[in-house]
Amino acid sequence: MLKFVIMYKNIIPIGADHAGFELKNQLISFLEEKGFTVKDFGCYSEDSIDYPDFGHPVAEMVEANEAMLGIVICGSGNGINMTVNKHKGIRSALCWNTELAALARQHNNANILALPARFISTELALEMVNTFLTTSFEGGRHQNRIDKIPC
Repeated sequence: MLKFVIMYKNIIPIGADHAGFELKNQLISFLEEKGFTVKDFGCYSEDSIDYPDFGHPVAEMVEANEAMLGIVICGSGNGINMTVNKHKGIRSALCWNTELAALARQHNNANILALPARFISTELALEMVNTFLTTSFEGGRHQNRIDKIPC
């Protein structure tokens, strides 16, 4: 059974390309059942689209501190992850297992989770989202490293 904690603002922005459309919809339903308000930035069908159009709004919402954490999805996870990481203050982590999702929060204070829809199951995606949303940043020596990320 997955366990969620309620975060401040309780808002999760989410965006996906056509390859992530189905997974995005399943994650939205699950998050809403758990009491989160989900801001769905699309896409809204399986028609081929460009992932930056749906990643940038998620990053902008987190960047503006309108949400604490966000989720982005594309086929491999790579393109949309690269897109959102172009935004100041965004630390998006491409994860394909729960250990990486936990470490992304614990050590990197990641604020966006990028998922590779074509390479993970829905069940695994739900577990990673749970881990990402319930794991805290450890700070300490990890903060020193994060402080060195911006150029």
